[in-house]
Amino acid sequence: MELWDLYDINRNPLGRTHQRGTPSVRGEYHVVVSIWTVDSQNRVLLTLRDPAKESFPNHWENTGGSVLSGESSLSAAIRELEEETGIVACEDELVLVGSEITRDSFVDHYLLRRDLPLGAVRLQSGETADAKWVTLDELDTMIADLSLAKPIGDQFNGIRERFLLFLKEK
Repeated sequence: MELWDLYDINRNPLGRTHQRGTPSVRGEYHVVVSIWTVDSQNRVLLTLRDPAKESFPNHWENTGGSVLSGESSLSAAIRELEEETGIVACEDELVLVGSEITRDSFVDHYLLRRDLPLGAVRLQSGETADAKWVTLDELDTMIADLSLAKPIGDQFNGIRERFLLFLKEK
């Protein structure tokens, strides 16, 4: 059973948890992490959602997931990255580039610079079915043709400027 801490619109803790899979209450939010792994050629690592996933099966996405009760956003980003890809990262390697509010969550976007061959990516059974590196132009095409899960494309477009600024700085 997965539990998430709940927050108000200002990200103040409500002192309650929410069980995954149960209906959410308007005005209550949980925290989600989104990790964009980028190599030295400025390619983005994407994984293919498992065909058995309830939402957006067989669509590409970046790494991410919900922050568990009692867990920090940064710790969740490190955990999700390792669970979904096998990539082990340290806290100081992840850069928080922004947060946004969706209907029922705060999404914290992290960037990680990492060079690794695709063969080193370890897929998570039931979550990820494939992985690939894509250029920013390819990512834009995937957003347009909806082969990237629509919510992920929308989130990327929301942080695009900060993402590109990060690439110039590193």
